[in-house]
Amino acid sequence: MLLELKAPINICGNICGQYTDLLRHFEHDGVPPESNYLFLGGYVNRGKRRYNIKLWKLFTNCFNCLPAAAVINEKIFCCHGGLSPELHSLDQIRQIQRPTDVPDYGLLCDLLWSDPSTNVENWQENYGVSSEFGANVVKEFLNRFNMNLICRSHQVVEDGYEFFANHQLVTIFSAPDY
Repeated sequence: MLLELKAPINICGNICGQYTDLLRHFEHDGVPPESNYLFLGGYVNRGKRRYNIKLWKLFTNCFNCLPAAAVINEKIFCCHGGLSPELHSLDQIRQIQRPTDVPDYGLLCDLLWSDPSTNVENWQENYGVSSEFGANVVKEFLNRFNMNLICRSHQVVEDGYEFFANHQLVTIFSAPDY
């Protein structure tokens, strides 16, 4: 499932269960529905299990229904993780049926778990979970799909954001108190 959105929209990276940080975003940028938001994932802190297993499964079932990616104004590609060597058409994302469990490999796994890396030029396996991609992949993706920017989350970055590949990709982290 691919969301196709129009600006203006506030993009939030990982919140990691930091409810006060979420409220701070709403105070600063406005609350829905007056302000529009796109959350890129990382809603809860995976390392802390405060709730019982039944509630955890309920959240997981909800997450399995969420769209895999979004495009804003046909120019900004947004996802939680990153790119995939299997992605050749945005129709592939549109055709992902939700709800579904996240597989251990493939397009959906990569959209959620791949990461950019300055240590690779193209593609490299990422410790058995998805892959890492280099600046060449970012440039090729943007050219192929006639886009200007990739916006993603999935990693903690200092100052709340970090650019990659000559400002063609930005990682957003929205939980400063994490």
